[in-house]
Amino acid sequence: MGYNSRWSLVYQKIRKDFGFPIDGDKLAAKVLDKIIETKKSPPITLLKRKINNKNVTIFGAGPDLENILKEKKFPNKTLLAADGATTALIQHNILPDIIVTDLDGKIEDQVEANSRGSIVVVHAHGDNIDEIKKYVPRFKGYLIGTTQLDPSNYKNLYNFGGFTDGDRAAYMAAFFKPKKIYLAAFDFEKIGRYSFTKNVENKLKKLKWCKYLLKKLEEEVELIYI
Repeated sequence: MGYNSRWSLVYQKIRKDFGFPIDGDKLAAKVLDKIIETKKSPPITLLKRKINNKNVTIFGAGPDLENILKEKKFPNKTLLAADGATTALIQHNILPDIIVTDLDGKIEDQVEANSRGSIVVVHAHGDNIDEIKKYVPRFKGYLIGTTQLDPSNYKNLYNFGGFTDGDRAAYMAAFFKPKKIYLAAFDFEKIGRYSFTKNVENKLKKLKWCKYLLKKLEEEVELIYI
């Protein structure tokens, strides 16, 4: 579900549930759009080449993440890290192909991975405007921007659907038609340490939406949990 009338309705429900003002999302998108214009932004076909007809593994930040990485229980083809999971991958000497982030993980690890070749897909929303201004200029490699709003209003932003980093990564992967999508360390009830969570109650609420959105995505593509 990329940006369309269906996603717009889902987004409105999410905003209402959390009390997010749309003006914050608009300002965040405007700020990111302007910064992306000065950055090394790859053609969107680069993401397609990484994902299309490939086995894609998306790493969440659930409690099982380290065990999965230690035991290498995942298809090692195209690897996506959801924000804080990047740190765990780096610690296990695994470089993700793509990082999907709203900048609340360990930024220095994401910057390092980006300098070594990871494509960073950074998301703008009303709660991370300061982080966008502070951290996005530090990324020197390939950078793609996303928004929760209609992307046609911006020159350099996309909207593939999704809300949290994990389900947003899954929606993005599905958009480019992979062979299979594997979800590693996705836990909707327990918070792993690589989530770098500051507000537990809010995080658990977001995980409920993540679960719901992935269920909706399963109506269109198969998701394999590992």
